[in-house]
Amino acid sequence: MLYYLFQLFDQWDIPGAGVFQYISFRAILATAVSLLITITFGSKLINMLRRKQVGESIRELGLQGQMEKKGTPTMGGIIIIAAITIPTLLFAKIDNVYIILMIISALWMGAIGFLDDYIKVFRKNKEGLAGKFKVIGQIGLGLIVGLTLFFHDQVVIRKFDTPNTAIELNYFSNDASHFKDFKSTKTTIPFLKNNEFDYSNLLPFLPEGYTWIVYVLIVIFIVTAVSNGANITDGLDGLAGGTSAIIALALAIFAYVSGNIIFSKYLNIMYIPGSSELVIFCTAFMGACIGFLWYNAFPAQVFMGDTGSLSIGGIIAVLALSLRKELLIPILCGVFLIENLSVILQVTYFKYTKRKYGEGRRIFKMAPLHHHYQKKGLHESKIVTRFWTMGILLAIITLATLKLR
Repeated sequence: MLYYLFQLFDQWDIPGAGVFQYISFRAILATAVSLLITITFGSKLINMLRRKQVGESIRELGLQGQMEKKGTPTMGGIIIIAAITIPTLLFAKIDNVYIILMIISALWMGAIGFLDDYIKVFRKNKEGLAGKFKVIGQIGLGLIVGLTLFFHDQVVIRKFDTPNTAIELNYFSNDASHFKDFKSTKTTIPFLKNNEFDYSNLLPFLPEGYTWIVYVLIVIFIVTAVSNGANITDGLDGLAGGTSAIIALALAIFAYVSGNIIFSKYLNIMYIPGSSELVIFCTAFMGACIGFLWYNAFPAQVFMGDTGSLSIGGIIAVLALSLRKELLIPILCGVFLIENLSVILQVTYFKYTKRKYGEGRRIFKMAPLHHHYQKKGLHESKIVTRFWTMGILLAIITLATLKLR
């Protein structure tokens, strides 16, 4: 909203108003405001949750310090969503299709998580929202995102027809005679020289008019997988929040280079018009996660609950899809992937051995993986710090794919 106000001020020749045209300046403001919201209002939210007796119910799993967390306020994800949405509305172009899609994604997944937390806390049902309803909600978001990215007129890739470098680098130019915008289902494949893949080639026998079905199904799978991965990762103080902040910073860099003609040309990557506005959302997202750590770092004063973890996963998935970097998710979100795989492997192996030997056996001492290390005697803070370190390393590898092909 402030973007349009300062645009008007700039037309009136008010000194300094033009600074709002710069993505970098608005991104800095979004980060700062997001941090201020979480730090300033986080304590008020915690006190309110305590008064409402919105405490975490803990199951006895034999983990060190586990029962001490019983009664810690949960549903802190509310402040994360607020700290993402408010700066985005203030500093981004709110008529941008990618921004609209991101706000819908954050609120949609936040609502599913809120309902799950509400059932756990107020209905005293430790299982929360039934799994099938969570999946239905994730499929619903996947449909919205997939159909929007496939059919919306603003979601395009831009190719330049002119060899004139001066015109090509003038990213403020609206002269359509020098470029062509076209719809495409292309995405990025890491580490390959010609690193673009078109989903329309996935099933070449499928008629062209039905490509959207394949694309939407892929989007649904990605949204469901990443949101569940973030949900599973949220098991130790600061783990999901810190890991997500690292991912958000990497995605902000991808958004900046993908939406800037100069950098996209230099790096030889797809130029996606309008995607640079996602930098504002990414930095607000990063600020919200870092600010939440003020209260969520060990020992946690509040947990994000499913309200936070499901929305975080959904946000990351939709950001990656919007930037056509979804095939980088296994690297960038490697911590989420490993946590998810540890649960899948544990459950699968247990059922297999029980059926074969009559007694279930386990690969890990406990799943998800962070609980395995807790069982081995590592302190929670050490586990979280090491997972953050791995997250930073994976983010660096992901960013390296811009040049390593």
